[in-house]
Amino acid sequence: MWSEHCSYKSSKVHLKKFGELPQETPRGPMLAGIGENAGVVDIGHGYAITFKVESHNHPSYIDPYQGAATGVGGIVRDILAMGARPIAVMDPLRFGPLDADDSRRVVPGVVAGVGGYANCLGLPNIGGETVFDESYASNPLVNALCIGVLRHDDLHLAHASGTGNKVILYGARTGGDGIGGVSILASETFAAEDEGPANRPAVQVGDPFLEKLLIECTLELFASEVVAGIQDLGGGGLSCATSEMASAGDGGMHIELDAVPLRDSTLSPEEILMSESQERMMAIVEPRHVDRFMDICARWDVEAAVIGEVTSEENLQIDWHGTRIVDVPPRSVAHDSPQYERPYARPAWQDSLQSDTSDRLPRPETDGQLREQWLAVMNSPELADKSWITDQYDRYVQGNTVLSHPENAGMVRVDADSGLGVAAATDCNIRYAELDPYTGSQLALAEAYRNVAVTGAQPLAVTDCLNFGSPEDPDVMWQFERSTSGLKDACAELGTPVVGGNVSFYNQTGDTPIVPTPVVGVLGVIDDVQSRLTIGFRGNGEHILLLGATTPELDGSVWAHAIHGHVGGVPPSVDLAAERALAELIRRAAADGLLTSAHDLSAGGLAAGLAESALRTGVGARVSLEDPFVELFSESSARALVTVAEDDHERFIDLADTFDLDVTSLGRTGGEWLEVLDVLRIPLTELEAGWSRVLPAALEG
Repeated sequence: MWSEHCSYKSSKVHLKKFGELPQETPRGPMLAGIGENAGVVDIGHGYAITFKVESHNHPSYIDPYQGAATGVGGIVRDILAMGARPIAVMDPLRFGPLDADDSRRVVPGVVAGVGGYANCLGLPNIGGETVFDESYASNPLVNALCIGVLRHDDLHLAHASGTGNKVILYGARTGGDGIGGVSILASETFAAEDEGPANRPAVQVGDPFLEKLLIECTLELFASEVVAGIQDLGGGGLSCATSEMASAGDGGMHIELDAVPLRDSTLSPEEILMSESQERMMAIVEPRHVDRFMDICARWDVEAAVIGEVTSEENLQIDWHGTRIVDVPPRSVAHDSPQYERPYARPAWQDSLQSDTSDRLPRPETDGQLREQWLAVMNSPELADKSWITDQYDRYVQGNTVLSHPENAGMVRVDADSGLGVAAATDCNIRYAELDPYTGSQLALAEAYRNVAVTGAQPLAVTDCLNFGSPEDPDVMWQFERSTSGLKDACAELGTPVVGGNVSFYNQTGDTPIVPTPVVGVLGVIDDVQSRLTIGFRGNGEHILLLGATTPELDGSVWAHAIHGHVGGVPPSVDLAAERALAELIRRAAADGLLTSAHDLSAGGLAAGLAESALRTGVGARVSLEDPFVELFSESSARALVTVAEDDHERFIDLADTFDLDVTSLGRTGGEWLEVLDVLRIPLTELEAGWSRVLPAALEG
């Protein structure tokens, strides 16, 4: 319980700053925030949304399938524990180089685990990211996000109150899997040789079909009003669930460990307490409701057992075969862990990294070279087609998916009558975060915010998964402090509170940490999903407009990295006022039906935006650029590419004039190629042929 993973002992001092943010979204006060299993926000019409992102990194290297699968299962139970029905998942993934030998083991295993678990649950996977980089060799990042919907009155919290109320453990039997998961795998430095049979018992084993029964059983328990408090069992197992629930309650708790259903009778009491066997929940139930609780569990074929009760004592007391083996104040276990103020300092190498700018890199000297580099950028692992991955996910199960990969953000319908829906996106450009963790974290937030906004949704709130190296390294802690400060300051300006998240430290192999990877998830609401915007060009002859200003910002760009293998300089500047203006302009234009498509510009700049919009629908474009190289590859922020039909062009320009944003006319849609007038032409068939084969060629042989 005092491991890094459970206690956050190295990050608490920095995470406190998120609590200083206003605890309300643009739609009103938060219903639950930091400290609960997941954050909950009001979206109107009596509905609330709960969402959260967490990590399952080291287990996914040791056993890619089960590590990824149980990462999905764990975040789904966090959402379920809030009283919500899970409705969608997302998966921000990061792997070592695509051409590395071990990628053929890790990438297919993780993708199969994510897809296999969510597909069996019947949850659509509506988005995420996949990034390949040397930094993640032997230390992939598998982050999982889940979204759930509930009515306001259905909100449940994790606390054990009411003397005499029963503690019921239900779901899977407790086995020997996952022992040491939070204390060894998640809270210690990793080594390449850790992949292997010796550590596999620390990886949980999932059963999605049992989890599906557990979801439906739990939702019926909520509807029957027989649950007074609830907690999922994840990291730390029973030791975590009992101490946290007792600590949040108004008394103590007594547990008879003998009553825990086991699938391995040889487990010692400490192994039972530490086991992280999946598909388990713990509920607090009034005595008068126990029989009804058990009947519902039996109907769903979910095993349940009374293992203790809430007491008037102050302590958490656990007995094993008549011997008291635990007798502690629960808060001392769950909350009063050491709080470290670890030393941090700006690394000596940071200045040299930032001084090595992209200005020294040779630029294309001919139109032919520019054309070749555009194709090379699109065929880089970062921008290449990810359908090999996403086609393994069921994106449309349940029938409420409105948008999914490769759109800017995922979107699901919440209410069929009104059309109310929610959109979500996750983002983090690791080169920006490496060059400047403060600015890079703000750009991650800005990109996720923008990705939600260009669907026509209104961004509301933030969850984050902060993936870093060892907190014992002052360089890493400097990155972490700068990252959290950047996020806090940007959230304050954008009006998007942090409702919860996850910190994952010790992501390094030996002495080499990963680059800082603060993954930011943004949730937004759209009043009518019929007004949503997609990235694909819709028809011939429509106006192509660039919203926002472009300046020569190529440091940390895909162009610099894909063409020259270069990472250096400073990230693009952040203009949060412009981000807010851009979001509001697109939201209003979408609601009025003035736009036919919208695509945020980020990694790959305009070159990627034009290509992805054209490839989505097979409709090309002819554009005119004053400085084709800079305008194509610059990654200036607060920009979007939109298309407008001729009949709506004047109305949109009039609306845009009320916002302090640059609006540049680039050209028109149409044809079967991308053309920069008087410079180059790329047939879409040629572009698609290389772009779509990058992942299959590397992962299938």
